[in-house]
Amino acid sequence: MVNQKNKRTVVIYTDGACSGNPGPGGWGAVLLYQDRHKELRGGDPETTNQRMELTAVIEALKALKVEGWDVEVYSDSAYLVNAFNQGWLEKWQRNGWKNAKNDPVANQDLWQELLRLSKKNKVKIIKIAGHSGDFWNERCDALARQAIKEISGRD
Repeated sequence: MVNQKNKRTVVIYTDGACSGNPGPGGWGAVLLYQDRHKELRGGDPETTNQRMELTAVIEALKALKVEGWDVEVYSDSAYLVNAFNQGWLEKWQRNGWKNAKNDPVANQDLWQELLRLSKKNKVKIIKIAGHSGDFWNERCDALARQAIKEISGRD
């Protein structure tokens, strides 16, 4: 449960969830540094699961107080992971934020914010299987679901 990486590495787990899509949504993030961890969560009364996945990473990166470090972000979102690791982001930027169908890229505002924040550190996005028993992924899911309850007034 402890980040055993080198002293200049932060590990982040994130998750987003939505009750209805669109609908009330929540996000959760856990930042791990050496023997410490910090939990974050938030929500939006009308959003999508994709926006919550991206918001989780954005808010986690905003919470970092360092620059130039290695940051490993673990997510079960294929949307997030593929955009970073399959070259989608570069293509979207080259094409003026248009997708392969020449339509505007969904969630462009969040992608641009994520790109800006990811330049402050050496960010690597790593895919993990969702709901597979990974402790921190499950914790982020619980944080996201709690945020949905809070935003919906159902605590």
